Amino acid sequence: MGASRWSELTGGNADAGARYASRFAALAASGADVHGEARFCADRAEPGARVLDAGCGTGRVAIRLAELGYRCVGVDLDESMLAEARRLAPELPWIRDDLAELDLPGHGIAEPFDLIVAAGNVIPLLTPRTEPAVLARLTAHLRPGGLLVAGFGLDPAHLPLNWAPVDLRRYDEWCAAAGLALHERYATWDGEEYAGGGYAVSVHRRS
Repeated sequence: MGASRWSELTGGNADAGARYASRFAALAASGADVHGEARFCADRAEPGARVLDAGCGTGRVAIRLAELGYRCVGVDLDESMLAEARRLAPELPWIRDDLAELDLPGHGIAEPFDLIVAAGNVIPLLTPRTEPAVLARLTAHLRPGGLLVAGFGLDPAHLPLNWAPVDLRRYDEWCAAAGLALHERYATWDGEEYAGGGYAVSVHRRS
């Protein structure tokens, strides 16, 4: 399996997590709202629900949801990002695993999730050609009727790339093949109606 687009962007730098966390800390200190993804998820699952933050990075979404009363687990492959997550919230379970081979029961976490969130352009930054496998593994960790929430850019203006590797047609096809049906789609994490454009937040339900 090749390198992920994320690892190609960061070059595997050991300080990637610290730099990422610092950027969001500065945004929060400036008064910017950095919790739109968590708020969106909280509107779709009751407190106490089990949430998997897939591609959790430094844990920003999972940490906020845990503060709101959700039972959260974070998974990422970038150890520098997980180091920041563990520093910020050592009480939460942070798992290093590849989403294309995700096996949380192998890490002692067997109960399925009510909601899985993949924020921060996780899907377009995966290792090329692993997207169908990732969607299949995420679906396997959802309870029947559970939700997969993913927000990502569809053009270079909304991505840290000079091209867009994923479009909504292909994403919906991968989801359908994994047993997920489109439930909702928005243009922003604030719930603005999607009518085309360079960013989408998609909610799929496990059938």
